[in-house]
Formats: sequence, structure tokens, C-alpha cells
Amino acid sequence: MGNYINIGNSSFKEAREGGFIDKSSLIAEVNSTLGTKNKRICVTRSRRFGKSTAADMLCAYYDKSCDSRDLFRGLSIEADPTFEKHLNKYSVIFVSLATFTTKFDHDPEIVKKMEQTLMHDIHGDFPDVEMRPQDDLMDLLSRIAQSKGEKFFMIIDEWDAIMREFRNSDTVMVHYVKFLRRLFKDPITSRVFVGAYLTGILPIMKDWTQSALNNFDEYTMIEADQFARHFGFTSEEVKALCLKHGMDINEMKKWYDGYQIGDEPSMYNPNSVISAIKRNKCRNYWCSTGAYEAITKYIKKNFEGLKDDIISMLAGGRCKVDYTKFSNDLEVIKSKDDVLTVLIHLGYLSYDSTDKKCYIPNLEVREEMRHAVEDVNWPVVTKAIEASDALLQSLLDGDAMAVAKGLEEVHENETSILSYNDENSLACVMKLAFYSAQDDYIIHRELATGKGFADLTFIPRPNVDKPGIIMELKCNKDTATALQQIKAKNYAAKVCQYTTDIIYVGINYDVDSKMHTCEIEKA
Repeated sequence: MGNYINIGNSSFKEAREGGFIDKSSLIAEVNSTLGTKNKRICVTRSRRFGKSTAADMLCAYYDKSCDSRDLFRGLSIEADPTFEKHLNKYSVIFVSLATFTTKFDHDPEIVKKMEQTLMHDIHGDFPDVEMRPQDDLMDLLSRIAQSKGEKFFMIIDEWDAIMREFRNSDTVMVHYVKFLRRLFKDPITSRVFVGAYLTGILPIMKDWTQSALNNFDEYTMIEADQFARHFGFTSEEVKALCLKHGMDINEMKKWYDGYQIGDEPSMYNPNSVISAIKRNKCRNYWCSTGAYEAITKYIKKNFEGLKDDIISMLAGGRCKVDYTKFSNDLEVIKSKDDVLTVLIHLGYLSYDSTDKKCYIPNLEVREEMRHAVEDVNWPVVTKAIEASDALLQSLLDGDAMAVAKGLEEVHENETSILSYNDENSLACVMKLAFYSAQDDYIIHRELATGKGFADLTFIPRPNVDKPGIIMELKCNKDTATALQQIKAKNYAAKVCQYTTDIIYVGINYDVDSKMHTCEIEKA
């Protein structure tokens, strides 16, 4: 047993003892590729989405130096027909790149020193195999494979750490790409490796590493395919956890749900769920890491339309994004679409492949986005958010004048937060003005109900004792017309499924005078 080869199953054993959710069906997916042309897999996820735990699990399963049968007892993989075939059958090389970027920080010879370290460690497990002075890692592995009949399974956790930390060193980048190419694109690769599994934050970089890794099958936060359910916790898994630990599933959903990954429509941030259970409290577990600074870095770039999109998503909206042109490099950001794509890969936005739009998935991320907006100094937006509690209370109190005045204050310091000349943009700004309402309400835009589509519908979240709100917006008309439309088209029909306590709100915006008027009526 070494530091990088056949390291055993102790890390996975710790995971099993610490609230592990059964994701062992991942092993069956990997097993199906072993010894085939598809044996090279690169799975990239946001931080805190279980990359390292998955790598530890694979290591425990394949590593021939240990007996992991008991660790997998009762897990789904135990019933899979491939379970016995590959259990503890291979020499596993496990490399955490973050270890080397920390140890050899700013060292231009990091790749050479990493390779020498791996060779020394591996040779320690096979001391009777000759290691020649001019050997590189692949020479040594090939000689072991030939003389011992061995095939290796290789795991590289955070494969992109060198690409991130040494981005400004062409020398390091070139050496690392050559290292990867030698391992995974050499004619003898198939004789040496039965399989390879890479994890990282970003997909394979198009400008630097694509040539070395273009024979890998990639699975990402945007294109997860059959690996989707392994990226986070599903609704069923979180419900079971909440039942076991006496947690409120509705609070969990509000704080950590909302990621759509592949065909999985409702995925939770796994690390945050486990943290909430350990502390018996739902709160923002990203805030302690200064996560919003990562968002700030990108939204400060201020590409055309980016500010409007961020504001719209803060207010609960969705925005179109084209992720296909992004080079998968955190330092090469050329457009608004690149910024949004980075935020998807980092877990601050989620992506819906059906409408090709991104959005803020939950309360935890929304708080981080708000912190970022405050940091980039968008005063009108920050003021609107700070005033949103009082504005909602005025509405619930039936104070129509205060609501109208509050909306004007959101608008008065700039000609436009967004293009503010029609009901569509009015709705976006309204949702921003009532930002804090998202804590207690699920806010729907253009909800199909009754005989039409209500402009804005606020449906109380489960266990929230507040009235439903139906809001009709008009430009250059009047509030009476808005209220009449709510009643005539029976917009209350769907809200009545959740509560019979409903408030009707009619709002009109006069484009010429830039004045808002409001009328509030109890249903």
C-alpha cells in the first residue's frame, strides 16, 4: 500500500459512517465501460457536489489491496451482475491533483516532480520490476503490465487543478498536456489501463487539453446524461433523510433544491443537505467560504445584457444562454453567455435543457448572488432588495399608496433598471421589488389559471401562514381594469387549491408620468 497506488478503502469507510447516500449505481455505469473504447470517463461537477466521495467509492471498489465487500453490503451495486467480476480486482492509481498544486505551489517543475513521486510510489509496490533511468511513468506502468499481467484503474481527482492554478505558465501547461497525452493517448494505453476516471470542476479545456483528452467521454453539469442522478441528491433521497433525522422537507427544498441536471428535474446540493442535517438547521452553508466572491469576479465583467439577466434571475426569472462557445477556461471569458456558463458549472446557476435557459436554483444560491450584487455596487438593485420586506408588508396590510410609492422608489434613481416600457419588463421589476417574498412564496409568472394567465401569482409555501396574492399589471391603463380582469377570468381558481385567503392587486404604470398606481382588494 502506498500514497498513490492501492491506497485502500479507509476514505470510503469514513464516508459510509458519515451519512452516505447510496450512489453505488455509479460503479455499474463505470463497470460497463471497462476494457472497452469507452473506458475513459471525465465527470465534472460543481464543488461540494460529491466529486471526491465518488472517487473514494470507486477506489474502494476496484482496489485489489483491500477487501471492500462489507463496505458495499446493502448498497445497490451489490445486486448488480457485474459486482463480483470487478470487486477488488485491480491496482488502483489514485491521484488528487490538489495535493500536488498545494505541495508544489508556483513550482514550474510541478509536473516533473509529480511524475517522479508517482513512479517512486508505484515502484515500491512492484520492486522486482526494473525502473530504468530514462523511464517516464508510462514506461514503468507498461513494464509492470507486461511482466505481472497487471492492468491499472486510474483515478485523477480534480484533474483540472493544475490548469486552474498554473494558467499563466505556458511551460507547466505544455508539460501537463504531454503528461496526459502520454497516459491516455499512447498506443500502449489499452494494454496498461482497464479504465480511467477523472473528476474536475470544468469540462475539458478546448484550447489546451482537448487534444490530450478528446477520447474521454465527458459528463458535466449541463450534459450529465446517464450520470445525472449521481451529481446530487434526488427528491426521494432527501425525503428519506428528512424522515430519518426529523428535518422539514419543505425547508430543505426551499434552501437546497432546484438544480436540473440531465433528466433529473429536482436535484439538491448534497453537501448543504448533509450540513443541514448535522447542524439540524437549514441555512446558507456556502456563505462561510466567501463563495459570492467567485460570482463577483464574473459579473463585474459587465458584458452587455449581463446586468439585466442577473437582475431578472434574482427576481426569479430565467435567461437564455448559449453554452456551446465557452472554451471551458475560467480565465477566458468573452461574452455574457460565457459568464452564465461558468456560473452553471460552478453551481451558482442551474440549466434547463428543455428551454435552454438558466436560473437561480434555490434560496442558498440566491443569497450568494445577492451578496455579489452588493459587492459590485449596483445601488438601485441593492436598495430594492433591502426595501422588499417593507414593500411586501405594505401589500399584506392593504396599504396601496405605500406599495405605489415603494415601486417608484425602486425606479426613481435610474431611467431604467430594465427596459421598463411594457407589462413584460414591468413584471420583472415587480418581482425584484418583492424580492424577499421568495422566502415565503413560490412566485409564478404568467400562471395558467381560470380563463387565462395571471401576470404574477404568489402561492404560499407549505407551512407558511400567509395569504395568496394575485397581481395584474397594466401600462397606461388603470388599476380598476386590472382588478376586473382578475375577477372576470377567475385567476383565483388555482390559488384556491392552496389557500382561500387571497389578495387581489392591480398595478398600473404610466409611461409618460412614470407614476405607479395601486389598488388592493381582499378576495
